[in-house]
Amino acid sequence: MVFNKLFETRAVSFQNVFESGDSLAFENESGTNINSKTVFQVNAVFSAISLIADTISTLPIEAYVRTDEQRQLYTPRPAWVTQPDIDLPREAFYSAVITSLLLDGNAYIRIFSNQRGEVVNLVVLNPTQVDVKRNGLGRLMFTVEGEKKPLTADEIIFIPDVVRPGNVKGVARVEVLKENFGLALALEKFAATFFGQGTNLTGVIEFPGNLTAEQASNLALGFDKRHRGWRKGHRTGVLSGGATFKATQTDPEKSQVIEARHMAVEDVARAFNVPPHLLALPGTNSYASVEQTNLAWVTHGLRPIITKIESSLSPLLSRYPNGENAFIKFKLDGLLRADIQARMSAYSTGLQSGFLTINDVRVLEDLRAIDDVAADTVRVPLANVNIDAADLKARGEKVKMAQALVYAGYDPAEVLSAMELPAIEHTGLPSSQLQQVAQIDPANPESVYEVE
Repeated sequence: MVFNKLFETRAVSFQNVFESGDSLAFENESGTNINSKTVFQVNAVFSAISLIADTISTLPIEAYVRTDEQRQLYTPRPAWVTQPDIDLPREAFYSAVITSLLLDGNAYIRIFSNQRGEVVNLVVLNPTQVDVKRNGLGRLMFTVEGEKKPLTADEIIFIPDVVRPGNVKGVARVEVLKENFGLALALEKFAATFFGQGTNLTGVIEFPGNLTAEQASNLALGFDKRHRGWRKGHRTGVLSGGATFKATQTDPEKSQVIEARHMAVEDVARAFNVPPHLLALPGTNSYASVEQTNLAWVTHGLRPIITKIESSLSPLLSRYPNGENAFIKFKLDGLLRADIQARMSAYSTGLQSGFLTINDVRVLEDLRAIDDVAADTVRVPLANVNIDAADLKARGEKVKMAQALVYAGYDPAEVLSAMELPAIEHTGLPSSQLQQVAQIDPANPESVYEVE
């Protein structure tokens, strides 16, 4: 009767059951109920989600505009870029977006605008209270609990995660991976019960003869009082009257509880694309350095989520003057920051290759810029001089050629002219390689150049 009334008043949907935790839809083979609330009881799930959400939400974010194939800061920057929800910290806003995306597979952000269309406030909605469908023109329409009419894409930012072909909404991890999460939860509950009700002494007491109900109860209670619980698990047991104790509990090592829990953590790590060692699972780091590990995680785990958020929020900048080519971007430099020796080597290469200046390097290291023109001047490769003096190397090669020609006996003035070098005063003395100084006629030093 209750179910009939329920179906008459409101259809049961995934969102209804997702929020309520109804076992009709989410009871799994391990005997646990997984929904948006109970899934956080799984330690690895909570750690994975909080790790991703905290990492991304605390990254610096900036608005840029692309002009003449160059990226410049977009000014004046709208207030919502750094404070999307005026009543919440920026970190809390993006954390809610990411959590919704990771669990439900969809994130919905309500846009509140003024009469000019500029964003006044952004609010993350409960994904279980939003339904999305296409209208007759193929445009998305959103039905939100509490709203009097359906909302359009101009009023809702919709960020789906993994989308099946032909569908609009993203796939919810809590729904499709309920068996994996349920197994992890069941293992945690089993381990808690396993150690909470007697570590090694759980079993049965055999007593010769018959006992009354009161005697049996007193024997069991007395034994449990002394040995039940992990704090009392290793006390010495004493039985009298011919009673014997037979343990029935499985050895933790033989039951492979620890191995099973390790596998459960690895399953959660795979579900959220998190390196297992970041969930404190020892012996799972497959890279030689922290830098390589962070690069792999940023590339395959964080970048897809960040890109989805950036591409969904960037169109809001088109509502402002000259914002058609503007976009927002999270700064990942901090996550990819190498050790000091690797950074110094990279900076040295940048300086010598001519694509970094001294002040560029100082800015990257959060140091005060040097107030000198030379510190803002790009240097050319090899010579490592100001780019305005890049012809010094070529001139040096000409000087070497001129020197060789003078050594060979050619007239210095003619050599300078032929090599297009500026004229300079000559002493009139021939090169010592042509004739020793002691043999030069002071009255006629040019005689050495005369052809006999």
